[in-house]
Amino acid sequence: MHLLKKFGALVALYSLSVPSFAANCGSVTISEMNWPSAEFLANLDKIILEEAFGCSVELVPGATVTTFASMESKGEPDIAPELWTNGVVERFTAAVEKGDIISGTKLIQGASEGWFISQNMHEKHPELKTVDDVLARPDLFPNKENPSNGAFYGCPSGWGCQISNINLAKKTAFDFEGHNFDQIDPGSGAALAASIAKAYERKEPWFGYYWQPTGVLYKYPMHKLDWGVPHDKENWDNCVSKDPECPNPKKNGWTESTVVTAMTSDFHKKNPELVKYLNKRTYGMKTVGGVLAYMSDNQANGEDAAFYFLQNYETVWSEWLSADQAKKVKKAL
Repeated sequence: MHLLKKFGALVALYSLSVPSFAANCGSVTISEMNWPSAEFLANLDKIILEEAFGCSVELVPGATVTTFASMESKGEPDIAPELWTNGVVERFTAAVEKGDIISGTKLIQGASEGWFISQNMHEKHPELKTVDDVLARPDLFPNKENPSNGAFYGCPSGWGCQISNINLAKKTAFDFEGHNFDQIDPGSGAALAASIAKAYERKEPWFGYYWQPTGVLYKYPMHKLDWGVPHDKENWDNCVSKDPECPNPKKNGWTESTVVTAMTSDFHKKNPELVKYLNKRTYGMKTVGGVLAYMSDNQANGEDAAFYFLQNYETVWSEWLSADQAKKVKKAL
């Protein structure tokens, strides 16, 4: 079901309004990265930049590693609305220090990443508190394709977290092979989410990587595991998150999740008013969790979610804009 049909009048007005204002801002490219919260935010920024600022916006497909690499080497796209810097921490820090990339305000308050097990398994086995506790019991999390081993659901290819998961699974770290666990590439973010939903609904075991806020964890509560060790920043920055071929990753706690809006330096210099908006645009877990649950419940895409947010969260987004800018957006609605 494509819920944008409900907003036909809005879309018509929105489409007609762009040419008359586009000269005020010019062209802007925004990365629409391949997970729900990032898809939602990219589309929200597109609507607000076009309606409130008169920009002509193009959304370009992206993912954490590929988008950052393109911004760093080519200076495009102009904006990565929701960049989880943990997967590219060393390169991101270096790019910011050089002035090639500008890091905006922290976007999501309370965001985090980690390894989770299904809630029903935690309830049946409250002794499973740490990662080592779970790795000692591959029999409780069997891989259906290889029942003698346990299954760990990792990140899809191209996601920054894939590198960290690969390294943490190595012998010098949590040693998946020695514990008879297989790391499974789900193939896509949608497939990873579907594996959680399926396990929850069937009350089956599940062990793997995920992050919050997400509509998935909003609907299907999971138990986040304790790493059992403190965070080692040096090993994380220089090995775990840096290079899938890193030879000596150690057991490590996941770094604190930092989610920012990243901009190229050229865009930042030329667009102070847009930067002002982007730096004001923050929200909490409850807000974005509600939007993501809407997306999940209604099979809504990022564009649908952006219109839903504008219709239902005016008290949030109107604070990011001047009264005149907010009026332009509200007039379109």
